[in-house]
Amino acid sequence: MPIQLSDSAQPTTAQLLALYQAHGWSAASKPEALRQGLLHSDTLITAWDGDRLVGLGNAISDGHLVVYYPHLLVHPDYQGQGVGGQIMARMQEKYSHFHMQMVVADGDAIDFYHKAGFQPAGQTRAMWIYHGDEH
Repeated sequence: MPIQLSDSAQPTTAQLLALYQAHGWSAASKPEALRQGLLHSDTLITAWDGDRLVGLGNAISDGHLVVYYPHLLVHPDYQGQGVGGQIMARMQEKYSHFHMQMVVADGDAIDFYHKAGFQPAGQTRAMWIYHGDEH
């Protein structure tokens, strides 16, 4: 069965935790805030293998000019199969005409985003007040 994308599915907290814990993301330590944050994003695209959540991406946007992609995760068992690219392509269907698309990437994700068309923005640096522990 091929991976199916959805922009209307609402994953359960347990499904989200399985995906986030597979990556060791600290957001999994705040399960209800994580779920509510994702469900209240401007866009949430989920990837499914049957009833198993295998990936997701979300976007936060003003709806006209700027979009930020805070999360794009694909379960390690499904990486390298094009799932992340499919999620990003779906995001581009909605946001490609926006003036500014932003992402903060590190590690192996940098190459993924370069392939998706993202480039470093001049001399800017990502800065944040962050209460996580995976960076």
